[in-house]
Amino acid sequence: MQNLRIDYQGSDLTFAKASQLARSAAMENSMQSPAIIAWHQHSSHAMSPSYDGANPASWWEKYGEGNGGRMEVSVGDEFDFVLMDTRGYETVDQLPIRNLVAEDGKEYICLAPMLGDSCVPVEKACVPIDEWAANQY
Repeated sequence: MQNLRIDYQGSDLTFAKASQLARSAAMENSMQSPAIIAWHQHSSHAMSPSYDGANPASWWEKYGEGNGGRMEVSVGDEFDFVLMDTRGYETVDQLPIRNLVAEDGKEYICLAPMLGDSCVPVEKACVPIDEWAANQY
């Protein structure tokens, strides 16, 4: 993984400012479409992704590197970011999906173009909302 350091001496460093500096540095160093996939704030030990019991000194970095991160950018002594280049990924803009409720009260998420004029969930276009399918409301 490539490592970059941005020296920042000011006292007004926010997450928004630090993340923008990190993305800009990544673009200046060959990433065409950088996206932050993990980060860590030293003063608060906040990090993303996070889970109970995760080591704030290393978990974010391990996650980032293991999930496509190709560049680590440190901003001042406060923030660290792991970034990946997303230029090769497809975008879907707005997904044409709808939530529908069947007569029995069961909720579904459906691909609207496959429903036609129907407002009734059908197997070929819908999946039940459960712990694996997110509610789109």
